[in-house]
Amino acid sequence: MPFSLSPRAPVRPRPIMLASLCLLATHAVLAQSTDAEAGREHASYHSHDHDRANRSGQLAEVVITATPETAPGTVVTDPRRPRQPMPASDAADYLKTIAGFSAIRSGGSNSDPVFRGQFGSRLPILANGATLLGACPARMDSPSSYLSPDTFDELVVTKGPQTVLWGPGASAGVVRFERKPPVFEAPGVRGRASVLGASAGRNDQVVDVSAGNRQIYGRLTANRSHGQDYRDGNGRKVPSSWDKWNVDASLGVTPDPRTLLELSAGAGDGEARYGGRGMDGSQFKRRSLGLRFEKKEISTLLAKVEAQLYANHADHVMDNYSLRTFTPGSGMSMPMASNPDRRTRGGRASATLRLAQDWLLEAGVDHTRSRHSARSGSPSAPYSSKPRVRDFESTNTGLFGELTWHASEAQRVIGGLRMDRTRATRYAATSSMGGMGGMGGASTGMSVATKRNDSLPSGFLRWERDLADQTAANATTVYAGIGYVERFPDYWELVSPGNSAAASGNAYAWLQPERTTQIDIGIQHRSDDWQAWASAYAGQVRDYILFDYRSGSSMVRNVDARTAGLELGLQRRIGAGWSAQGSLAYIWARNRTDSQPLPQTPPLELRLGASYEQGPWTGGLLWRVVAAQHRHADGLGNVVGQDFGPSAGFGVLSLNIGHAISPRIGLTAGIDNLLDKTYAEHLNLAGNAGFGYAGSTRINEPGRTVWVRADIRFD
Repeated sequence: MPFSLSPRAPVRPRPIMLASLCLLATHAVLAQSTDAEAGREHASYHSHDHDRANRSGQLAEVVITATPETAPGTVVTDPRRPRQPMPASDAADYLKTIAGFSAIRSGGSNSDPVFRGQFGSRLPILANGATLLGACPARMDSPSSYLSPDTFDELVVTKGPQTVLWGPGASAGVVRFERKPPVFEAPGVRGRASVLGASAGRNDQVVDVSAGNRQIYGRLTANRSHGQDYRDGNGRKVPSSWDKWNVDASLGVTPDPRTLLELSAGAGDGEARYGGRGMDGSQFKRRSLGLRFEKKEISTLLAKVEAQLYANHADHVMDNYSLRTFTPGSGMSMPMASNPDRRTRGGRASATLRLAQDWLLEAGVDHTRSRHSARSGSPSAPYSSKPRVRDFESTNTGLFGELTWHASEAQRVIGGLRMDRTRATRYAATSSMGGMGGMGGASTGMSVATKRNDSLPSGFLRWERDLADQTAANATTVYAGIGYVERFPDYWELVSPGNSAAASGNAYAWLQPERTTQIDIGIQHRSDDWQAWASAYAGQVRDYILFDYRSGSSMVRNVDARTAGLELGLQRRIGAGWSAQGSLAYIWARNRTDSQPLPQTPPLELRLGASYEQGPWTGGLLWRVVAAQHRHADGLGNVVGQDFGPSAGFGVLSLNIGHAISPRIGLTAGIDNLLDKTYAEHLNLAGNAGFGYAGSTRINEPGRTVWVRADIRFD
């Protein structure tokens, strides 16, 4: 299988290949090493269900329906677990296994995640506590496109404005992908690897190896993911191929069980074809660096201190000629390329205090600085020969505090306050390269700066109660919370694509911050045979930031909106090894200013499934049903997509089966879209005319897809 999809310099996965060779060469020796994993608050990454199942000679059960809530308004899961549909190629793809999540699709990989109909900076996505922002003015490289879920140990989703600990503006929620430090009580080496093969040339490889002892450890995670253009249910080829890789390494020092100092570094690159865009992504280069410190149990008062520094660089290239045959259109009359990049640096420091027996406070400060620049070119005048021109820079400093009061053994009250000071600087060039559809950015000429400053408060208050007769196997919890968030307009809303120009209304000068007030309620229940959960919300948004494309170009404006919705989930054991599962997500949103639906609202989605787990065998059946969406506002949307009419409903049937060949080796196979259904998601980019699409034709999803995955663990 070729590693490159284009005539440009190939995407080189050499680090992954070398790591895989080392894994195979040393497997016989590594299998003899031993370790113990108890005695520390931060358990190693082998503490997850996936690894516990392998040690007992079983496979981890495949995720069939939506991942349940594990705490009030919170979902915690292991993103390395196999799931249906096919294991994800990016973070957005995996998040769709959580009720309420969907994604703006353009075919293949690199979708943009949407939660409860909200996306972008309303839904911060953090990797190991660090902010990673894409560079493309049209979000071709959304933050999720740089993350491979299978290389992380834990995924934590906080629903709604119910935390203030993880940065500003999180009105929809917070998504955190985390890697846990491995714990060694004796010198040893351990790791895991997986290989996936599937229809349409899909092949993935993942390696995760760690080595260490009580005082020091090192860890390497690496992955490569490749896919060719898939065919929809009608057999039509959809431009959707991709090739990407990531390598991340960490070195940690643990002089005692209560202290951690860790240095981490990472890199990645890739390319992707898009059937719904006028350009393809020919480079997704990422460079990351991080340093974190943690100290626990310092005194009776001071329970823990944490600090981290990080730097991320996204260097993106998009063009209309290297991954496709150039065809004039989309405002581009000649072959062109654009090279935007974004450097994000930041840090965070916090302390956890035991103020009294029943009072716990976590307080701290965080800071982020992001700088965006761009340059453009063509095959005859390469962008690499031109200087980068800065067009936007922002800084945010936040003070936060979150207080937990254990009012009784069964009742808790949690509240938080946050204050952010944000400054954004726009650098408007005296001349710029036209014809890029707003994606070229500034290119030449002297620049002048315009500044905006805002101080924005946020806060929440939540009540939680455990109902009577709580046991480890039988428990019920109810909760209710109210949150308020003021969100500063982000780069895509202020500047991209051309929103700050006078002809577009100069959004930079007058666009107001969003102000969201939302109520969240829910219930969770588990017993020997049942697991059920429900969460619902209702919100009011003042000055919601809306994109308007009806004039033929992008403009942004503020409107007032209301939102509401719910997520439900149920699992019931029905016999030896069998369980029935189901989940439902419904979203309602209205633009009160224009008296019409809020655009880009996903339709109702129902997932029904059955799973089997007995001895070394697992299996599952999933029926995903999505309703037709008749609530739309044509010509309105966000920076990525817009509504263009109603969408039809559909149902897709998928199945999987797995077998643990040994305590260390397992195989999982599945068929997605078993009946070869032709269908398209409501959140979707219209197919590009250069690929033969007419008008506002949605891009279809893959037809029948067969996949096989092998997992190996050694310790």
